[in-house]
Amino acid sequence: MYLVRPLVLLVSLFSSALSYGDWHYHKESIMGTEVHLQFWHEDGSRAQAISASVMGEFRRIDAALSPYKEDSELSRVNRTAGLGPVPVTAELASIIQKSLWYSDKTAGAFDITYATVGSLYDFRKGERANQATTEQLLPAVNYQHLQLDTKQNTLAFADPRTKIDLGGIAKGYAVDRAVAILQQSGVTHASVSAGGDARLLGDKRGKPWLIGIRHPRDKSKNAAVIPLENTAISTSGDYERFFIDDDDHRVHHIFNPSTGKPAATDPDGDTSDNQKLISVSVIGPRGFDTDPLSTSVFVLGKQKGLALVEGLDGFEAIVIDANHRMFFTSGLQQ
Repeated sequence: MYLVRPLVLLVSLFSSALSYGDWHYHKESIMGTEVHLQFWHEDGSRAQAISASVMGEFRRIDAALSPYKEDSELSRVNRTAGLGPVPVTAELASIIQKSLWYSDKTAGAFDITYATVGSLYDFRKGERANQATTEQLLPAVNYQHLQLDTKQNTLAFADPRTKIDLGGIAKGYAVDRAVAILQQSGVTHASVSAGGDARLLGDKRGKPWLIGIRHPRDKSKNAAVIPLENTAISTSGDYERFFIDDDDHRVHHIFNPSTGKPAATDPDGDTSDNQKLISVSVIGPRGFDTDPLSTSVFVLGKQKGLALVEGLDGFEAIVIDANHRMFFTSGLQQ
């Protein structure tokens, strides 16, 4: 169970490879983001070994699931699964199985085959797929093309053009794996975050953890701060990876699988559509669920997205719409 208390100010205590008293801190750049670890342990030398194990797990997952590493398992699957069934590890099979569950649950709003078109976008260079290419590849964007055999641990793509990307679930999975290592090491108070995904183990020794939800248009501010303990929280926003095109429109990395384009946002401040979202945070027991849920709600929009979370036991959501208004699911409205 997670605990929510009245909003208070956030103080960030993270620093790199630093120990102060019995709180231990570590930060590394992994999985295309900064991974932060903070935990309580009485033995400094043992704490260093625990930190190394946690960061090693993040690096292992990145090496297996990165679409940017040619030798990763995911890259191998993308190169060969369109030719027929290929063997996959039990880990990758379980992640794909979870992804497909959310695809069914959201009627395709969450779909890891978005990469068929999404992989053609380069957010650093400000490049995207053109309209003709998008229309040509759109039929290959469909989670139902994924033929997963969980008994044989094989995967095939029914359309040879299909590609997958686990960016909407891998970091949530990784923070859960990190917490499992901490628990196995006897740690009972910890915070692990990777970009917009965080998992909290216990409380902060008698106080709640204070998790800031970034203001979508001002990175120096928080839109809200949520006191939490023993839970996970994932945030998806149109400010994480994006570029502004020649028409002054924001082109971001959260794709709507039905269009093959970034999910609708409101770059011009038009107030006519209050379903458009620019930030979504989902709170729940595990990052393996909150990560894909935050992406799903973003794609679905305010009404359908909040309804989805309301229908799931143990989950809450905070969304910010294109007019910078904040909305909460019923468990957080107080």
